[in-house]
Order: sequence, then C-alpha cells, then structure tokens
Amino acid sequence: MNSRDAILTALRRNAPPVSPLPEAPTAIAYENPDAQFAETFRSVGGTLIRLPSLVALDAELRSLEFYRQAHKIVSLVSGVGASTVDVSAMKQPHELEGVELAIIAGEFGVAENGAVWVPGSSLGPQRAIFVIAEHLALILPAGQIVHTMQHAYQRLRFERPGFGVFISGPSKTADIEQSLVIGAHGPRRCTLFLVG
Repeated sequence: MNSRDAILTALRRNAPPVSPLPEAPTAIAYENPDAQFAETFRSVGGTLIRLPSLVALDAELRSLEFYRQAHKIVSLVSGVGASTVDVSAMKQPHELEGVELAIIAGEFGVAENGAVWVPGSSLGPQRAIFVIAEHLALILPAGQIVHTMQHAYQRLRFERPGFGVFISGPSKTADIEQSLVIGAHGPRRCTLFLVG
C-alpha cells in the first residue's frame, strides 16, 4: 500500500459519525420593517429623508448643501436633480473622475442591514458611478422594504444576464486600527430618500 492509500484508509477508518444538518434558522420578521430599516441605515452612517413624492424629493434635494455645491452631478433618475455630466457619451469609467454627486434609484431595501438593492439596469452605461461619486443619493419607494437578506434573495429576478448591488450607507472600513472610517474608498456620504 502506498502512502496516499494508507492516509485515505486511516481517514475513512477514523471519520466522525454522520450527523444530520442543522435546521435552517427561522427568518427574522420585524414588527415594523420600515422603522427597522431607517434605524439600521442611519446606524451604518447613512442619512434617511422621508418625502411624499418625487416632486417634493426634487425640491428637497435642490435645497441641500451638498447638491448646491456640486459641480459634477449624475442623475440617473428622471425628474430628480439636474445632470451636469452626460454618462451616455462617456467611453471609459475614468471619465467619471470628479463626480461629486450621483443620484440612483433603488428597487427595495432590507430592514436587517439597511441595504438597498440597486439593479445594474439602474446604473446606466458607466456602472462604476456608485463607487466613484463623493456623495451618493439613493431613491427608494416607500413600502418596498423586506425583512432580511433571505427575503431579499427571494425577490431578486434576472431576466437576462446582468448584475446588481446591495448598497448600505456610505463607504466604510473598520480595519484601520479597529476604528470605523467613513468614506475610506468610495462615497463619503450617502443620503437615502424614501418616497411615498
């Protein structure tokens, strides 16, 4: 018997008994998923603003200092903000350099972790926009909050090859001397507008 066979035989002889897999944990259900989502989104460094309509959202956005001071704006949501950059004419993601504000539509939010699902189709031709902009404005319809990531995965649909991303607040890292740093390698600020 060669050494390989000897090792495999010894492993088989000393294998632990087969035990059943544990049952999947029961999914969490929050009493008020909207309130849980708002609390969690704020706890991960985001700002949440509730508004009744897109018209009110546009007016609110235009009154905010980060919007008024931005020179390079990309709005991927019709009727909200005014783009100063035409992303459809861009050939390279490097042309997004210096974008100060990106306005992007989300499809639904997750109460468990404050994440917003943004399908790739919402990002346009330069999908790097959500990591390039200094400030990210996410727009989410009210009433589109699921309890957990388990519920979120059940809701995902890809009709053709594509992608999407869950965004939870601004960029952050906690591996630098064990302290939380906001805006370390992406948007420094993230404002979520919950509409409706």
